[in-house]
Amino acid sequence: MKSWRIVAVTLLSLCLIACESAYYGAWEKVGVHKRDILVDRIEDVQDAQTDAKEQFVSALERFKQEIDFDGGELEKSYNALNDEFEESRDNAQALSDRIDAVESVADALFDEWSDELEKYSNQRLRRQSEAQYRSTQSHYKKMLRAMRQSEAKMEPVLATLQDQVLFLKHNLNARAIASLESEFNGLKRDISVLIKDMESSIQEANQFIATLKQ
Repeated sequence: MKSWRIVAVTLLSLCLIACESAYYGAWEKVGVHKRDILVDRIEDVQDAQTDAKEQFVSALERFKQEIDFDGGELEKSYNALNDEFEESRDNAQALSDRIDAVESVADALFDEWSDELEKYSNQRLRRQSEAQYRSTQSHYKKMLRAMRQSEAKMEPVLATLQDQVLFLKHNLNARAIASLESEFNGLKRDISVLIKDMESSIQEANQFIATLKQ
């Protein structure tokens, strides 16, 4: 059974690669190349980072409102925090998906570029293209590291939000709300670091896009 699973996974991977190749090939026929798709997907990541950043700030503000609870319905407090958590989680997933999409097209672009270096007959032009390839790849890796770093910083924030939502769900009383106050400063600090990393990642992406457009 194990060997069949390996074969199935291999066939699925080959199918996905073939589908991606067909996708990129179709766009190239209408003048849209992998480099153009890469820029579009990087900009999509930047949009997702901005959305996620705003959503985490919104969640923090809601968290602060609820720990300042003074009367009212505890069920509403729980629902409000749960909505913020779910929205934050969805934004985080959307960002991860878009970073994966960037990595996918970038891998295809650099593989193609590397293969085509072997086709040069003029060695001077080959060396120039190879130098540009290495420089572009180096800038790309720096940008991707920044993206993945900001992605990783979302996990502890989401974990804290989920913990607080679950705790409140299982303890719908004023004491439960008060107990969340001790977590606020840690959450605020984590979101502050996350926002800083996202802003740094957006800047790295802007710099990389500039190198592609040179």
